[in-house]
Amino acid sequence: MTGAAEAENLIRELAPQVLGILVRRHGGFEACEDAVQEALLAAALQWPAEGVPANPKGWLITVASRRRIELSRNETARRRREQAAAALAPPDPEPAPATDDTLTLFLLCCHPSLTPVSQVALTLRAVGGLSTVEIARAFLVPEATVAQRISRAKQRIKASGAEFQMPPQAELPQRMDALLHALYLIFNEGYTASSGSALHRSGLVAEAIRLTRQLRRALPEDGEVAGLLALMLLTDARRPARTRADGTLVPLAEQDRGRWDARAIAEGTALITATLATAPIGPYQLQAAIAAVHDEAACYADTDWRQILGLYDLLHLAAPGPMVTLNRIVATAMVRGPRTGLRQLAVAEADPALAGHHRVDAVRAHLLEMAGDRPAAHAHYRLAARRTLSLPEQRYLEARAARLAPPVTCTDPEPDPGRSQQRS
Repeated sequence: MTGAAEAENLIRELAPQVLGILVRRHGGFEACEDAVQEALLAAALQWPAEGVPANPKGWLITVASRRRIELSRNETARRRREQAAAALAPPDPEPAPATDDTLTLFLLCCHPSLTPVSQVALTLRAVGGLSTVEIARAFLVPEATVAQRISRAKQRIKASGAEFQMPPQAELPQRMDALLHALYLIFNEGYTASSGSALHRSGLVAEAIRLTRQLRRALPEDGEVAGLLALMLLTDARRPARTRADGTLVPLAEQDRGRWDARAIAEGTALITATLATAPIGPYQLQAAIAAVHDEAACYADTDWRQILGLYDLLHLAAPGPMVTLNRIVATAMVRGPRTGLRQLAVAEADPALAGHHRVDAVRAHLLEMAGDRPAAHAHYRLAARRTLSLPEQRYLEARAARLAPPVTCTDPEPDPGRSQQRS
């Protein structure tokens, strides 16, 4: 790892700790968050060139505190420029408090007044230490859109009167659900990008795993936090084999399992095994258990589909949802046959959340292909390809359709004596 990469990782690791200290010291989440972002930028510019200071956390606290004081005084633009320039000089590091407010910061970013998309953006910025530009690039949206979401999120938190402290016990379950969902959304967008030319956004995947590890350090006994981390590890372990050299998608059945990340599988499997034995079972643990069954199979033919179907039955009861429904139908088809799966799919697509979704057409095509109905499978693969916004998925679905396309037969037309005579 290069010096620049090491500095970047350290900056992002320290970002939530510094922000928590600043909010406790000065108050005002919005102004403190802006000040910390400027300190992170200063560190990103200086540390790779000049070296990481002896006390990097104290360095960031000092720079951010100076900027926070400057903002609170609302001085002239000239003085702000002067003080900003002074803040770039290596400061005398302040003693860093031992308190880690990362969990409090996580929960504040997932305040109930915020929409899920705002929770994700604010979590990535305040806890992840990502800049507005980086978040915009990760989600393929304009920088102005991300800036507006973050600004509105901070205004809503301020208007709600929320303070920088652990929420009341009664609010914790709701906040934790929102927090885990935000991390789950970050990971999913990184693992299967919803649009664009690339299937993966590896930076988002790495950030989701890093933040979930950070949350697990704060809550080591929480079974769902452990379950989510295990799910991410077990799923991301397949990423090296999920695309070919040209970026085309390789389905699970065709992946070279020798390219899977064995260390990630071992860590994820050990984590979910220990968690299922000691914690109340929740949706993320069940998903991790399903991923572990897939990863433990030596080849696709060895997959224990009956165990997977049983886990999906539990997941359907614990956390029903459209994607759970589709995945459960696939597992049902693998155990009880494609016609059973097709009958269940015909019922499930009445859910408005699945209406017109390309994954419904993709699942139907897959089941029709399993059932031997090649013409119908061909039609639905093509329909799914037209409906997805992901170019790698589109290319994969078009390739599946092409493989099932009926052969083109060419017959010579009857000879036209008159035209033959004219040509001659």
